[in-house]
Amino acid sequence: MNWLANSALSVEVLAGHRLRTALSLSGIVIGVASVIIMIAVGMGAERKVIERIEAMGTNLIVVTNDQTRKSGGTVRRIQAAKTLKQSDVSAIAARCPSVSKAAGSIRRSIILRYKGNTVKTTLVGLAPDGFSICRLVPEAGRLYGAAEERSRRRVAVFAPTAAGNTFGGATGVGEAVRLGRQPFRSIGRTAPKGADFNGTDMDDRVFVPLATAMRRLVNVDYLDTIFAQAADGVPLHVAEEEIKTVLRQRHRLGNRADDFSVYNQLDLIRLHKETARSLTLLIVTVAALSWVVGGVGILAVMLMAVRERRSEIGLRRALGAKAGDVLWQFVFEAVILALAGAVSGFILGLVGIWITHAAGWGPTLIPWPAAFLAVGASIFLGFACGVYPAIKASRLSPVVALKL
Repeated sequence: MNWLANSALSVEVLAGHRLRTALSLSGIVIGVASVIIMIAVGMGAERKVIERIEAMGTNLIVVTNDQTRKSGGTVRRIQAAKTLKQSDVSAIAARCPSVSKAAGSIRRSIILRYKGNTVKTTLVGLAPDGFSICRLVPEAGRLYGAAEERSRRRVAVFAPTAAGNTFGGATGVGEAVRLGRQPFRSIGRTAPKGADFNGTDMDDRVFVPLATAMRRLVNVDYLDTIFAQAADGVPLHVAEEEIKTVLRQRHRLGNRADDFSVYNQLDLIRLHKETARSLTLLIVTVAALSWVVGGVGILAVMLMAVRERRSEIGLRRALGAKAGDVLWQFVFEAVILALAGAVSGFILGLVGIWITHAAGWGPTLIPWPAAFLAVGASIFLGFACGVYPAIKASRLSPVVALKL
């Protein structure tokens, strides 16, 4: 069999019906491009969220004052309590060998005033150790310390979004502001952190010493959250169990359910990966439907080609061509159709990824293995859809074919 001659003949035949060929390719082109783009967007979004979670620390353990449920990559509150105390933080640090640091925190919405400018932001009362536990570092000025925590100093550290809304382009270090009705002095600004796993802007916050927030601003004696840092080399689940044991003993729960929730960043990473992959799989499945339709289009075009080219088939058989020659000729044409569609879809997918990234519509990662798999699967689809028409063509009797 002369493969070069058959290739040239196949290209010539397909080029002779350009519109029909283009329509038969469209399904595979759209299918391959859609699969590549959807996987790229899904992988990019997954990577971005994981980076945000890791930025908060992979050895971070969070204790909240409520019962929560982890669902869909987010932590949802079920019922709140007021049982977490500052003494619980001290107990965790002293009685949990797997925990290196612990810090309490409260969070409230607050109105901030500066030179006639009113800004609504989030107040975070945070113990000094919370900065290192949550990987918060100063970008300008400084962070407050233990002495300012003990003396309940009215100092504030701004996150970038809150600083921009309040001071505009200035750092704001040294400026006097009012939080609620209390005067405070801005002493620093933290480096940007972006959004958390729930999509909340972590930079729209103002940090003040925990004791100052609890007594001077909020007037509460309980904590919303305890941040704990597992010691290096210690499995997070070990530290979690130690924390749960200490808190259950201190809260005298007995056989009752926990009045707090404990989770860590690795759990959230795993949960979000599973959720993102399920969503990506669903989207890719929908996009693959057009790919399957493209295969059906190839099948229809090849069946039509067999009907239109019966005289050609009969003449070739009469001149000595074998049934296998005719079989492989039509299979080869189907494969060429699929290959052309796959390569076009591959290129279109890469262009779509580039446009998505350039336009800032979302983070993307090029899924090279999935892209090449889609091309290979398309070629196989063309082969599979071309076999039946090819067998039908190869079984035509030369006499019968020439009569038609």
